[in-house]
Amino acid sequence: MRRCGECGSFEPAGAPGCGRCAGLVDEIVEAGWREFLRAEFGAAQEPSDVRLVAEMVVDEPNRHPWRVVDAAYDRLTCAECGGRLSRGPASCSACGFANGFRYSAIEVDRPGVPPGNEHALRVNVAVVRRPDGVSASEVLMRRLSLPLLLEGRLPTNAQAQATKALVQKGAGEEEVAAFIHREWGSG
Repeated sequence: MRRCGECGSFEPAGAPGCGRCAGLVDEIVEAGWREFLRAEFGAAQEPSDVRLVAEMVVDEPNRHPWRVVDAAYDRLTCAECGGRLSRGPASCSACGFANGFRYSAIEVDRPGVPPGNEHALRVNVAVVRRPDGVSASEVLMRRLSLPLLLEGRLPTNAQAQATKALVQKGAGEEEVAAFIHREWGSG
């Protein structure tokens, strides 16, 4: 794990507030998009008809990996709020609808990680990339978990529940981060 030069958090735990960490979270998704383009079109560059490719992906999210689906939504504009589709404010019904469909995408655990790590990573990335409408304590817990999930760790149910209980009691960022690294890092 590396410390972010901008915010001092373990990368990318400073997202969404830290621009550098937010960019690193986006890169998790973008790397999947580039792999998809390479596999489907023979190049990692955006095709000229990228919008059509993105529409094809979001029309059948259950046929594509979650990173590809999330990246496809990023390439589409929401007709209701004008933002990136699925990432608009909680008050945007079109983004909320699209956000729900993202969860029908395929999850495949990366080699060498425990089963369920990719699901945990996916949920945490989704919350950090669209924090509007999610409690600040939930965003805190999700973003502080990202560095360990990216390393391939996965909390047990007991560890996850203990972390959530600590956050719900009002623990601050430093205390929660120390707890996560101590408790999840031991397994």
